[in-house]
Order: sequence, then C-alpha cells, then structure tokens
Amino acid sequence: MHNTTAMLIELGGIILALGLLGRLAGRVGFSPIPLYLLAGLAFGHGGILPLRASEEFTATGAEIGVILLLLLLGLEYSASELVTNLKTQYPSGLVDFVLNAVPGAVAALILGWGPVAAVALAGVTWISSSGVIAKVLGDLRRLGNRETPVVLGVLVIEDLAMAVYLPILTVLLAGTGLAAGGVTLLISLGTVGAVLYLALRHGRLISRAVSSENAEMLLLVVLGLTLLVAGLAQELQVSAAVGAFLVGIALSGEVAEGASSLLTPLRDLFAAVFFVFFGLSTDPADIPPVLVPALFLAVVTMLTKIATGWYAARRAGIRGAGRWRAGGTLVARGEFSIVIAGLAVGVEPGIGPLATAYVLILVVLGPITARWTEPVARRLGGGPAAPPAPMDQDRAEPTRVEA
Repeated sequence: MHNTTAMLIELGGIILALGLLGRLAGRVGFSPIPLYLLAGLAFGHGGILPLRASEEFTATGAEIGVILLLLLLGLEYSASELVTNLKTQYPSGLVDFVLNAVPGAVAALILGWGPVAAVALAGVTWISSSGVIAKVLGDLRRLGNRETPVVLGVLVIEDLAMAVYLPILTVLLAGTGLAAGGVTLLISLGTVGAVLYLALRHGRLISRAVSSENAEMLLLVVLGLTLLVAGLAQELQVSAAVGAFLVGIALSGEVAEGASSLLTPLRDLFAAVFFVFFGLSTDPADIPPVLVPALFLAVVTMLTKIATGWYAARRAGIRGAGRWRAGGTLVARGEFSIVIAGLAVGVEPGIGPLATAYVLILVVLGPITARWTEPVARRLGGGPAAPPAPMDQDRAEPTRVEA
C-alpha cells in the first residue's frame, strides 16, 4: 500500500508539473518539449530528487506515448498517400542516409571504436525522432502545411528502414551467422509488407469493422487495435511505432476523424510522459565527459538534417519558406537513437553516454530549429518577414484520400 501511495503522489506531482511547464511554454510561445526533458533530468537517476515508485509506470506510459503520436500522424494520411510519398521520395531517403549516417560512422572510427560500433553510431545520427517531430508539428500547428507530407515521408522511410537496419545491427552485435540474420530480416520485411497490403487493399473494410456511433466503443476498439498491432510488430522485430503508424493509415473517413478527436487528449498526456521519461532515464553525471564530441556531432548532423529537409521539399516543389521549415523540423533525434545505443553498449560502452548527450542536445535544439530555421534563413537572405502561420501561403488543409 505504501508503494501505491508513493506512486500516486509521484505521478500526481509529475503530471501537475507537466501542466505548469506546458502553460509556461505556451505563454512564451515555445514548445514545451525541452522543459519536459529538463524536468526529467532533474528528477531522474542522479538528479535533484530521484523518483523511484513511479518509474515502471512512467516507462510504460512513455511507450504508449510514442505509439499514440505515430497513430495520430497516420490518421492524417491515407495508405495511397503513403505509397505515393514512398515512390516519389525514395531519393530523399537515400540523401538522408548518406548525409546523416556517414558522420556517425566516421566519428566512431575516429574514436577508435571499430566497424561494428561505427554501424551503430551511424544509426544514432541517421534517424530523426518521429515522436518529437510529431509533437512539434502539432505544437506549431503545421499538420496542414504543404511541406508536412514531405517531412512525414522522410520519417516513414526512416522508420521502414529500421525494419532492415535493426536486424542487421543485431546480427553484427551478436556475431551470429548470415542464415539467422536473414530469417529475422525476412520476417521484418514480410510483416511491414503484409500490413501495408491490408491497409491499401482492405482499408475500407477495416474502417467499417472498427466504426461505431458510440464514442466509447470507437475509442476502445481503435486504442486496443493499435496497441495489439504495435506489440505484434515489436515481437516480429518491427518498430512498434511503425505498427501504430500503419494502423493509422489503414483507417479512413469518419472513423479516422472520430478517432483523432477522441485520442488527441490521450496523445498529449502520454507524449508528455514520454519526454519526461527520456530525461528520467539519463544520469546527468554521464554527460560532461562526452559533451564536446557530442556537441560537435550534433552541430554537424543538425546542418545535414536541415539540408536533407530542404532537398526533399525542393524535390516536392515546395517554395523556399517551406523548404527551410522542413529542414528545421527534421533535426530532432530521440527514441530510435537511444534504442540503437542501448543495443551497442555491450560492444563499445562509450557509445551509451555519447548517444545520450547527443540526443539530449538535438531533442532540445529540434523544437528550436523547427520554429526558427525559416525566419533565420529569411533574415540572412534579406527576404521579407514570414507571415503568421495560419495565413502562410505554403499552408493547406490536410486531406485524406480513400484507400
């Protein structure tokens, strides 16, 4: 009973603090994500007042937060739009890989960590944080911007690439044979392909089966289906976030609109918990020794991500302002980078603290670059000030095309 009481007190304190921090961020017109992370650092391992009783619950809530973030993103777009994005944006995915994975691999080799650690650190610097970016897009009211499908296309390509990259990395770290690694890879690709096929060919049937005029029933069915598919995807070596995203694109029409309105408050709550947990799981004492290389790597890959977004938006015919917004939005790293570093610490212990410091820097800079890259580019280029977001000429209402 004592543990339950302590957990309730800690959870109440965390949620109350999140509300106050969110209100503060709203008053200054800034994303609350960096404040959530700093709060997590203050009350995590090695922080001012470590929280113990609620740690397990917070970890579960953080997982749910990432899943809901990607589900709500998926609900904004249809399966046909996803396939179109993949067909048109795969060159941007290749540019993304070259510009952002190579700096991590080179840094690992310079530090003398060897080729396997180089593959791992390449993944850390390559993959943007879908969770952070989804939250930033919502905070800045950019889900309807013309460059947002480009950003989502790059993120989806990265997430799907993880279905190939993670099994390969696992095989390299474990030193197992090609046969075992090949089986894992085939399972991952088969899972993604099967879910995409169902979403494309039978999306209407899925929506009809899920549909309900009762808001409570719709909420329970959509949430339960999402968690189930996310868990199965994780079991089959595919990211739970990818599974949740695919559920979102499989739903269409009134079902998607109703589910989005019902799940938005839950998403906001659990997404905030996710960012706090990220800070809670980091010991501040591990950061100073690796701060200089992490800062250098962060600056380099911040610039390469901005270049990636600019290139992808340019290929899609987006105007200058939208190109810079797309680049600034892609800067944040997060959940995948931490997962990759966690897998690799057995081979090279130094990769853990470096990746943590690196991600913390970019997860704080990410919301800042998303907001200010375009105004700074305008000022440096001598262009006129950007109009307010709701009147932006590069903005359009999001539409869904039936699968």
